[in-house]
Amino acid sequence: MSEIDALKRTIKVCMFDQYGTVVDMQSGLVEIATPYLEAKGWTGSPNAFVTWWRRTHFENSMIDALLHREHTPYREIGHRSVALVLERAGIAYTMDEVRALVGAIEKLRCFPEVPAALARLQSRYRLVVLSNGDPDMLETAKAYHGIPFDRVISVAEANAFKPHVATYTKAAELLGLRLDEILFVANHAFDCIGAKSAGMRTAFIDRRARPFGVTPHQPDIRVPTMKDLADVMV
Repeated sequence: MSEIDALKRTIKVCMFDQYGTVVDMQSGLVEIATPYLEAKGWTGSPNAFVTWWRRTHFENSMIDALLHREHTPYREIGHRSVALVLERAGIAYTMDEVRALVGAIEKLRCFPEVPAALARLQSRYRLVVLSNGDPDMLETAKAYHGIPFDRVISVAEANAFKPHVATYTKAAELLGLRLDEILFVANHAFDCIGAKSAGMRTAFIDRRARPFGVTPHQPDIRVPTMKDLADVMV
């Protein structure tokens, strides 16, 4: 029996990161940010602005997880991050504008191949989201991404952001499964590393053909798109 065949026999749930894996976060936020930045007279790259925003958000969420105090909502981390990036860029802003930019995350659309690929995967596995997003954000997002996931889990359940081990173990507990019965799917190496370290199997959606990095927690599957994942796992 091949390693993939063995994996297919064991896996009961395919679990997905949402932001950047199921939905196209970079392109979607650039589309939203571009007219806003133009109206502000900012002449820099909207793509660079969004990358700066996302990196600042990631850094702030990791700090929050490491402090391990009361969990700060994703939306609040987003507000702080966007405000900081606007300030560093020298752009005058109001908090209403910040809230509107962060609110756009709820309206992001899927990568083009995702709906058909996930429909194929759902013919064999339960499909679950494990996201850093707040529960209400993830609920609103359903109307925009249109994927009929069997369950959507927010890391708020574990009081920490991914890749804290508590997020993956709590998700498995909520599903009543062993960690190794879950294939965690992400476009982000840090998320695959966190899930694999916790005990899940992992699939890295390598959309940008990037090095994964030297780590003992290598993905079990590495494919360029979600369609390729369905080709392997169904």
